[in-house]
Amino acid sequence: MSELISTASSIKKPSNGATVSTVQEAPRVKPHYKHWRPALLLLPFCVVFFFFQLAPMIWVFVNSFIYDESWSVEHYHEIFESDFLLQSFGNSMSIAMWSSVVGLAIATIGVASLRRVDCKIRDWVVAFTNMASNFSGVPLAFAFVIILGFNGAITLLLKQWGWIDDFNLYSKTGLTFIYIYFQIPLAMLLLYPAFDALRDDWEEAAALLGANKWRYWLHIALPVLSPALLGTLIILIANAMGAYASAYALTTGNYNLVTIRIASLVSGDLFLEPNLAAALSVLLMIILGFVTAINQWLLKRSYHAKR
Repeated sequence: MSELISTASSIKKPSNGATVSTVQEAPRVKPHYKHWRPALLLLPFCVVFFFFQLAPMIWVFVNSFIYDESWSVEHYHEIFESDFLLQSFGNSMSIAMWSSVVGLAIATIGVASLRRVDCKIRDWVVAFTNMASNFSGVPLAFAFVIILGFNGAITLLLKQWGWIDDFNLYSKTGLTFIYIYFQIPLAMLLLYPAFDALRDDWEEAAALLGANKWRYWLHIALPVLSPALLGTLIILIANAMGAYASAYALTTGNYNLVTIRIASLVSGDLFLEPNLAAALSVLLMIILGFVTAINQWLLKRSYHAKR
């Protein structure tokens, strides 16, 4: 009886005689499992990431400690006792450092110039840079052979003009030129958004205070861009350390780089030692992981500086 009275009291009769119910429905609560539906879209990516990224890394790490079908660190001992294998790390680091520094300097000047040109030219240069960043590997090596090889077009012209006596593209200098070429577009793409942090009124204010352009870049612009510049430099070093196709296509594996040594130990007919190659790969992953950690630290520092 009390339920009927409460229901009837919830119905009001307006002045025109119609009845209007004031009972409010409770909001529907969605099941918790519906929140996991978007996460299911990540399942294919997780599967691919595990089988093509994590699983090979685990296999390489485990097999690097297997020597004559037993657990051992003999492969690492052999690496640190071999001058030839240590030289491969030294050559890779040297080429990576030189190509990254030179490529970063050229890219910095290029991006700074893009801020002063017309929008159409800027868009065209950015589009060309994006295309050039994907031009690497065997096609890049073949292009450099045609242009700067022993009988390359530019090499013959420079010899005819007397500017050079001899140029060996298949040496450390030639490899550095190739690495610089594919480092510049990547550096420009990474630095282009970072230059948005610079404001035009900063340069005008510095000029009013008597500072020339060199002082503006030295005391204002470069300190603001320093986290982005250092982060880009680290990414370029990691990119050059892991490069393989261009160097192998140019030198046919005759130059001692760590990536070429890993490939020769895996696919060689005479010296097939996949476990030793796994140990070299682990050391290379440690170097690249350390480089990546420094890059993440610089990104966090840059983010907190902006705040």
